[in-house]
Amino acid sequence: MTTKTATSPRPSRPPYRPLVYICSPYAGDTERNTERARAYCRFAVEQGAIPFAPHLLFPQFLDDNNIEERSLAMFMNKILQGKCDEVWVLGRVITKGMKQELDLAYKRKQSIRFFDADLKEYVE
Repeated sequence: MTTKTATSPRPSRPPYRPLVYICSPYAGDTERNTERARAYCRFAVEQGAIPFAPHLLFPQFLDDNNIEERSLAMFMNKILQGKCDEVWVLGRVITKGMKQELDLAYKRKQSIRFFDADLKEYVE
């Protein structure tokens, strides 16, 4: 004798959201650049992405002014950047650290998108 078991419908999956690496300035005016990075992350969420901005995370526990700790942060950036689906470059100013991230993205053939300060996409 076979018995039927009630199966509950599968919950619907949320839509796919790509993980995007937020590449924007940090050094210099860190307070203003941190505010901008937060706004850029919000923009990414509004565009249907999951933002990852290491310059909002690592300064919480690593000192960007300490050469060894900055080097460690940049190493971790490289590892985590590789996990991202895309790299988003925000703003037209490319810092030394951003250049390293961009060079790596080109080397890895990652998808790269460019946005100006008004969050308008442009072609590089």
